[in-house]
Amino acid sequence: MRITLPSGTQCEIDKTVQNPTMGLVIAPDIFGLRKLFDDLVARLATEWNMAVCAVEPFPDHLLGTEIEPRFVAASTLSDEMHLRDLHQAADVLGTPTVGLMGFCMGGMYCFNSARSARFNKIVSFYGMIKVPQGWQSSTHAEPLDYLRTGNADRVLAIIGGKDHYTPPADVAELKNVGVRTEIYSDAEHGFAHDASRPAHRHQDSISAFAHAQNWLAS
Repeated sequence: MRITLPSGTQCEIDKTVQNPTMGLVIAPDIFGLRKLFDDLVARLATEWNMAVCAVEPFPDHLLGTEIEPRFVAASTLSDEMHLRDLHQAADVLGTPTVGLMGFCMGGMYCFNSARSARFNKIVSFYGMIKVPQGWQSSTHAEPLDYLRTGNADRVLAIIGGKDHYTPPADVAELKNVGVRTEIYSDAEHGFAHDASRPAHRHQDSISAFAHAQNWLAS
């Protein structure tokens, strides 16, 4: 169901599981909260026995379903405000242990959130390793800088080998700061979490989510 955090940001939450093993905060992709993430929250709560909450990344924007306005709006987002919302979502879950998982833009925010000790383990699905040129602003720092000064050893990066947002040179830097990587050599950006995408790869998706679950639970 939808809830509103103290910050005013909307979330989708599922706390129906009795005695969850842990909490999980989800940072959605650039298209934000929608039925895809409503369903994902409910599914992971049941299948992974967790309390789960997905956080809207554009809380102060009125955006439609087209990607171009969202790319423009991404430069107006704030790393600090986004981390505040992720922390508040973790608090709402009410579990002693909380993990973080994100996709695409949300995966980039997972790298950024490694500076926080709030999340026991973090999984970034094809997150941008460097801030895309159109998103750069005074409110965005580089993910690699956050990782260098944070808890990079808590982060698992799931990466498509053919993803233009995660070129090999950037992946090498990611490994050098201590992030664990799982690379799917034939996969493109967004291959795991949305079956409607042309890039979706069913078997790789199953494998990637299994790696994510094992990492979060470890």
